[in-house]
Amino acid sequence: MANRTMVFESLPVRQAVLKQIIPAIASQMIVLLYSLADTYFVGMLNVPAQTAAITIVYPSFVMLTAISNLFGIGGASLIARKLGKKETLDATEVSSIAFWLGLLSAILFSLLFLLLARPILALCGATEATYDFAYDYAKWVIVIGGVPTIMNTLLANLVRSEGAAAQASFGVSLGGILNILLDPLFILPRFMGMGVVGAGVATALSNAMSAIYFLLYLYHRQDTVLNITPVYLKQTGRHLKAILSIGFPSALQYALTVVAIAAQSAFVAKYATEATAALGIVKKLDQLPLYFSIGVANGLLPLLAYNHSAGNESRRRAAFRFGTSISVGFALLCVLIYEGLAPQLASLFISDPQTIGYGSSFLRRMVLAMPFMAFCYPMIIQFQAMGKVREALITSILRKGVLDVPLLFLMDGLFPLYGCMWVQPIVDFISLIVACGFYFHLQKGAKNEVR
Repeated sequence: MANRTMVFESLPVRQAVLKQIIPAIASQMIVLLYSLADTYFVGMLNVPAQTAAITIVYPSFVMLTAISNLFGIGGASLIARKLGKKETLDATEVSSIAFWLGLLSAILFSLLFLLLARPILALCGATEATYDFAYDYAKWVIVIGGVPTIMNTLLANLVRSEGAAAQASFGVSLGGILNILLDPLFILPRFMGMGVVGAGVATALSNAMSAIYFLLYLYHRQDTVLNITPVYLKQTGRHLKAILSIGFPSALQYALTVVAIAAQSAFVAKYATEATAALGIVKKLDQLPLYFSIGVANGLLPLLAYNHSAGNESRRRAAFRFGTSISVGFALLCVLIYEGLAPQLASLFISDPQTIGYGSSFLRRMVLAMPFMAFCYPMIIQFQAMGKVREALITSILRKGVLDVPLLFLMDGLFPLYGCMWVQPIVDFISLIVACGFYFHLQKGAKNEVR
């Protein structure tokens, strides 16, 4: 355990940041690749309705991450802060509480979706042409695969919270690589030929394998504060409020992302099935800088939380600056590539000319949000690491849900269909301004306290 906390305490800042974020980025890239693989191999069938089905189910899939983050990010931040204060028993109790409440929430969500699948998918843009494909895909990804998907991400965050970034990355990457290998086997006609349903089966199986890996890791690992023994649930009353208050902004951001994505999909669905399929392809492509930033932020979280709790604010600030510069730099590179190669990138996923045309136009607009997001997302994580619930909550709400829907009506009215693609750049820019305002205010307050 001492070797792991050395990363937080004494390793040079840049080396500590890289040691934390590189495995986290790597695992996020694997997750992105298997997400892209679903769209890529289904796109090879050249049936826009099946590609559109993945787009329609995506908001519900994002809700799985919201639930996971409620207990995963909340628990990880609290564990790291407890370790910073040398309160190891409390850290152990938090790990058990986060695990069991996450598992219960996962089961409840999967059952709820099963009961309400038709209205949920309809709200997300399912039409007569796409509903059956969307439901068959969702049955595997959400109903059957929902629990392992949530537990995979939750456990990765908990493992990362005590400095075991490489082990967390391996567990997530294991499932991602397996999914990439299984996708063509289940989807393509030359093999099992299950189409979009096969993509769902591959996702469910791969996430189940990742979850099993993490459970085996916790069972066999001796030098860890993490423990999922139910006996610690009797301490739920002591820690639940802190877990939920820290995790809620991340969970809410993803939950509101569902609203924003569903609203955007619904707006686009009224134009053409090809436009809906194109939106799904673009959503996959713009996940590259997004997932990179999430990897940076997830890697930074325990490092920031530990040093804030330990009172080493200069180390926290230095780690944040270095990590965020990497995130923003990569996003700017993506903007250049996506703007220049939009048609070629869209054509990687489908050969339908109309879908490619929509996709390249959408991509060139939506990717402009990425540099703002690449700064804003780590900023929200930093607020959570510092226990600043109000600042994290407000910034999260602004990023997704509150501004998106009104702007969709406005921009779609001014610029039919294509105006919807300008919404995210506008929202992320506003959110970043607000987040920076909060941060400078906190820094100013901290300096006044020192004086």
